[in-house]
Amino acid sequence: MDFSPERPAFFVNPDYRPMAGRPRPVIDPATLETVGAIAAAEDAEVDAALGAAAKAQAAWKRLDAKTRAKHLHAVANAIEAADFTFCAELMVREMGKPYPEAIGEIANCAPIFRYYAEMARDDAGKVAGTTQPGSFQYARYEPYGVSVHIMPYNFPILLMCWTVAASLAAGNACVVKPAEATTLATLDYMKVFRSLPEGLVSCLPGGAATAQALIASERTHAVAFTGSVAAGKAVAVACAERMKPCVIEAGGSDPLIISEHAPLEVAAAGSVTAAFHLTGQVCTSAERFFVVDAVHDRFVTLFAEKTRALRIGNGLGRSEIGPLVSEAARAKVMRLVDDAVAHGAKAVTGGRIPPAHNTGWFYEPTILTGVTPDMAIVREECFGPVAAVCRVKDFDEAIRLANDSPFGLGASLFTTDLAEAHEAAERLEAGMVWVNNPLIDNDALPFGGWKASGLGRELGRQGLDAFRRSKMVIIDHKPEIQGWWYPYPDDWFRDAGGRKHI
Repeated sequence: MDFSPERPAFFVNPDYRPMAGRPRPVIDPATLETVGAIAAAEDAEVDAALGAAAKAQAAWKRLDAKTRAKHLHAVANAIEAADFTFCAELMVREMGKPYPEAIGEIANCAPIFRYYAEMARDDAGKVAGTTQPGSFQYARYEPYGVSVHIMPYNFPILLMCWTVAASLAAGNACVVKPAEATTLATLDYMKVFRSLPEGLVSCLPGGAATAQALIASERTHAVAFTGSVAAGKAVAVACAERMKPCVIEAGGSDPLIISEHAPLEVAAAGSVTAAFHLTGQVCTSAERFFVVDAVHDRFVTLFAEKTRALRIGNGLGRSEIGPLVSEAARAKVMRLVDDAVAHGAKAVTGGRIPPAHNTGWFYEPTILTGVTPDMAIVREECFGPVAAVCRVKDFDEAIRLANDSPFGLGASLFTTDLAEAHEAAERLEAGMVWVNNPLIDNDALPFGGWKASGLGRELGRQGLDAFRRSKMVIIDHKPEIQGWWYPYPDDWFRDAGGRKHI
């Protein structure tokens, strides 16, 4: 069958299959209109996907690295050749992302498949210096088997491709559990995998129960998860109970420091994107701003001017700020903002539902000043269009308060002082540090967090290693009896008095 948003389906490469479960409507967060329907995978559908994955992986792992690379390049070719207009529109209508960001995310995933195609071809193991003559000693890497990919709604295609490309390159089969809020766009995108062997990639819609079933199954062997800290902890515990390796990217509350040496025009412009990109629904969004007293007022003025210029509206129109993904997401943002204001913070911009957009889950981009480190908006992940600004006396206080958090995904700094840049890179407790250019990633560098923000890494060499296990191999090509084998010589022993025998 062909994919249609109106008919709940799951995907087992190369086919879409109808689902038996009860349909649930998908609601546009901007208009509250129905976009389509999805259903949760039932036991038979999970069984079909896992059975196909096991069969496909048995053959896939035996392919030489060059052939696997050719397959991954074919996926990249399919991405580059496809028209993703419909897929992007689905994403906008499912979760509110502005269309330019949706089409950009969807269309720009080819490089990650090319990167891991060649990385896996080049990096297959290590030959070690031998510990004894005549022995060939090395490590080799092998796939786990079937990997599970539990995806978020904010970058459902890009983040899926990050881990699926690495896992396929390592020799695994992949089962994707998309976010409920972006199931339709994810399903539509699965067409790019049709050149791969039958059953190697699947997509199973569903919620927490589907994810739990996939993690618990003895036919899955590794898990990649991106989502909230609470859900990430649950996934990590479930994997640990089964000794199943996992990569957890669990979000956070990223700090952004404005030094007294900051280029303020650049810092204000960069802060708008860092705080409000995708309506603040980015795992690495800057939420906690620590602005040195000497430049605080000027920075806030510039930051507010640029924020007020942002356009709010439906992602299919000309807007930078779309709706939040759900009513519950907006309610959390409103709770944290209202609590901060009640405790003395001031809303310089925003702090309300936009009067012109009272249908859907819109909220104005908000800058709060007078924020103190004990406020809930500093201690929790907001995940919305809010920048909480704390005034600090100097760079050292900014670093201390930035680190005073249970989270540690990313951290940013604006400065023209080279010493401060290097100090920040060394002292900030985060998995990623950006100086003068927030939110950037690189296929060749590891992406992930410290502390409650996650376990393991995506991208880079570490992203490939997350989906393969090592095996030490010792080969003696000239077999001979070794001097340390049983039985030991008599002169190796001591008598009852502790004296060595002669």
